[in-house]
Amino acid sequence: MTDHLSAGARPAGHALVEALVEQGVHTCFGVPGESYLAVLDGFHQHRERIRFIACRQEGGAAFMAEAQGKLSGRPGICFVTRGPGATNASIGVHTAFQDSTPMVLFVGQVASDQRDREAFQEIDYRQMFSPGTLGLAKWVAEIESADRLPEYVARAFHVALQGRPGPVVLSLPEDMLTKLTRVPVLPRVVPVSTWPDPQALARAGEMLAAAQRPIVIAGGSGWTAESAAALQRFAEAWELPVGNAFRFQDTFDNRHPLYAGDVGIGINPKLAARIREADLVLALGVRLGEMTTGGYTLLEAPRPKQKLIHVHAGAEELGRVFAADLLLQSSMDRAALALATLHPPEPARRPWREHAAAAHADYEANHAAPAVAPLDLAVVIKTLARRLPDDTVWTNGAGNFSGWLHRYVRYPGLMHRGRTQLAPTSGAMGAGFPYAVAAALLEPHRWAVNIAGDGDFLMTGQEMATATGYGAKKLISVVVDNGTYGTIRMHQEREYPGRVSGSDLFNPDFAALARAYGWHGARVERTEQFEPALEAAIAAIEAAGRPALLHLKLDTDVSTTRQTLSDIRGAAEKRLRGT
Repeated sequence: MTDHLSAGARPAGHALVEALVEQGVHTCFGVPGESYLAVLDGFHQHRERIRFIACRQEGGAAFMAEAQGKLSGRPGICFVTRGPGATNASIGVHTAFQDSTPMVLFVGQVASDQRDREAFQEIDYRQMFSPGTLGLAKWVAEIESADRLPEYVARAFHVALQGRPGPVVLSLPEDMLTKLTRVPVLPRVVPVSTWPDPQALARAGEMLAAAQRPIVIAGGSGWTAESAAALQRFAEAWELPVGNAFRFQDTFDNRHPLYAGDVGIGINPKLAARIREADLVLALGVRLGEMTTGGYTLLEAPRPKQKLIHVHAGAEELGRVFAADLLLQSSMDRAALALATLHPPEPARRPWREHAAAAHADYEANHAAPAVAPLDLAVVIKTLARRLPDDTVWTNGAGNFSGWLHRYVRYPGLMHRGRTQLAPTSGAMGAGFPYAVAAALLEPHRWAVNIAGDGDFLMTGQEMATATGYGAKKLISVVVDNGTYGTIRMHQEREYPGRVSGSDLFNPDFAALARAYGWHGARVERTEQFEPALEAAIAAIEAAGRPALLHLKLDTDVSTTRQTLSDIRGAAEKRLRGT
């Protein structure tokens, strides 16, 4: 590690790289630009301790950094150049904000003596990424003094990690980065862990003990293996049913007898009814946003019908939407540990015991599905899950295709395998594939599987070159190609049946495209073809050390988890006829 007590004169760009090394960063993602050449030279200077992954587009780089933050719990790091670089990267910053992911985006800036002239590619990033509860970042700053650079980096890590985690943007004037500085870098930032108020914690125990039909909804960021294990101990001691929030399905072991299912898009109707009929909801670490609350219908805003205990790391989040009966501010690495200290009532005084068992039974029953010909996506996902190890990292972007993944993968839970689900709660298309590339490069001992739609994949598919160039191996991408933006088409057919506009797609041969990037590629059109194709892909990965893509060609009507487009179209036509 760098000695933070003393340092010789070196360019500020080098000092920035040293500061990242001191923070424990070993990989950064980005697209190079002339505005931060001094930093790129710093990566070369310290290439034995830190690497810079050059991506093919800034959106892909930002998504990879966001995945890094999700996987590690420490800020993911992304570097982009000014103007177009920053605007391309903003999609990853927005996702990090909505997903509460720690991240730092470094943006090259025009030289100080050219500011405020609309110089080449100049943008005021303090305005562009303006912080706030509905902004893009938690904090935005421009580093004007080389001697203050370590101070800004340390503060960026503190802000990204403290309270509700999120993204920070630091602007780097080109001339500042070339100035010499002797200032030492600062020590590794360790976020402050906060425990819930003891009196409020005791009140939570009293409210739980008095409930008849309680349910826990857990999720959000900031969880550790230790806190996830504490959540399981708490749930077991109280025999409480636990649902995982939208795209945080790996917070609680899906195979546990108290697991009730995922609370998000395509929710099991029986679980939705169970939440509506609950007399108490313990929301643990979740924002209770639109997707988790079913458009604010499972819990009505601002005053839910259920009693609500809301536990969250961010003071600004508590009471922001819901007038809860009890608010507890606590970091997730302490909240579950605190709840696990509560003493449950005697088993005879837990009227919800059968309720919890029934919730898990409903979850298990939801895994059954009628066969779909000619290519059954439920069988595809179940085959992947059966064939690959428990610690596989599953990724997706946005689209109806993700419903099969959410429904049929049983995530083992943080306490067992670390993060195994990387998916954007922001609903950002194109996120899933860079997530998988990042996972394969950051944790090469694990398999990474990306499930992507055809529209979703081609938004960031050029990052296949990044995966090939930097030696990603245990990486499989499954591209579900139905020739349409499926989610939009579904909504069109519901609202304007038979009037398709703007949602058709004209796609390449994805398997051939993969082979052009040096990947193994194969096309699958029938269910019985999938398992042999998967085995061939795994064999190619193990033998040649190259990723694989499986191109699944489907009919357009296979676009939702529970309904075909023809079902939706028929219902919409009846509605329009008034029948």
